[in-house]
Amino acid sequence: MPAAMAIERTEGEVKAAREAVMLPLSMVIVQLIVVGMLVLSKMALAEGMSPFVIIVYRNLIAAAAVLPLAIIFERELWKKVNWAVGGWIFANAAFGDVMAMGFYFYGLQITSATYSSIFLNLIPIATFMIAVLIRAEKLTWGKWPGKMMLMGALLCVGGTMMVSLLKGRLLHLWPENLLKFHAGAPADPASTHHNMVVGTLWLLGSCLSYALYFIVQAKLVKVFPSTYWMTMLTSLVGSFQSLVVGVFLVHDRAEWRLKWDLQLLTVVYSGVFNTGIAFLLISWVIKRSGPIYPPMFNSVSLILTTIFDSMLLGTDIYLGSVLGTVLIVVGLYAFLWGKGKELKLAAGAAAAQRQEQQDAV
Repeated sequence: MPAAMAIERTEGEVKAAREAVMLPLSMVIVQLIVVGMLVLSKMALAEGMSPFVIIVYRNLIAAAAVLPLAIIFERELWKKVNWAVGGWIFANAAFGDVMAMGFYFYGLQITSATYSSIFLNLIPIATFMIAVLIRAEKLTWGKWPGKMMLMGALLCVGGTMMVSLLKGRLLHLWPENLLKFHAGAPADPASTHHNMVVGTLWLLGSCLSYALYFIVQAKLVKVFPSTYWMTMLTSLVGSFQSLVVGVFLVHDRAEWRLKWDLQLLTVVYSGVFNTGIAFLLISWVIKRSGPIYPPMFNSVSLILTTIFDSMLLGTDIYLGSVLGTVLIVVGLYAFLWGKGKELKLAAGAAAAQRQEQQDAV
């Protein structure tokens, strides 16, 4: 018996050590996938590809990639799809694909990959704030977790304003524009300023749409506790919705034809890697470390996007942008720390309540 227990303990330690390495490695891979998606999408959009053409094909490929997994691992859950589930999936796709991705790509098209990635880091905070407004969440003002979350939100907003409004000295940190990329942005400073203002509005709309998407998805999971079917159906419905919108916005049929070029690479990469592989890795990490762990790595994509956007595409980096990014990263971690503490306190209170009920029985 002692030998068997020792073997079990050793196997458990090896498994724990393996997970200790795989958890952060998985999230770094996810952030690298996001950076690749941003850079490729920026280049495809600059070449004239319509945002809704990207969304339609990207979602179709994502649905095709996830469908085999749904059939293998969740075959029985298909029977739970009904009209109520269909309605939630329709809303989920509308907020997450048509609005969130549509607004995001329009914002990315006239700003930069670095600037647009900032708003991806604001999504957890926007989600929580909207949840508070609709009373799906409560903000504990009198306790440290609530104060840290509020401080983190304010730091993120302040950092975003600094990046948007303050330039400062132009920094030359490394070789720039190695791909000789030309975004086609207007040289007129007034036009550039107008693009940044409009792009910021698009990205804010995307951030709010993502927040609503996560709130709707939380409701959807309660009535349809699926991982793969939910993703596949949402991608499929989102592709159809985007096609309906795209027909009114993209009139030239030639724009809908994909060739063996950057456009095809962008939609295949986004569908397979950004939706398929990244989704699986995030789901695996959440099951083992909870929902707070994945957003803790969002700052990695922000930093990497800043580096690759400058090195590959030639986007200028200013001192104000660096300082604003630091504020956003600090604010995000302060917010996530407060949220993590709040979840631990809630879990502890629920466990104590269950223990009291068991003792009473």
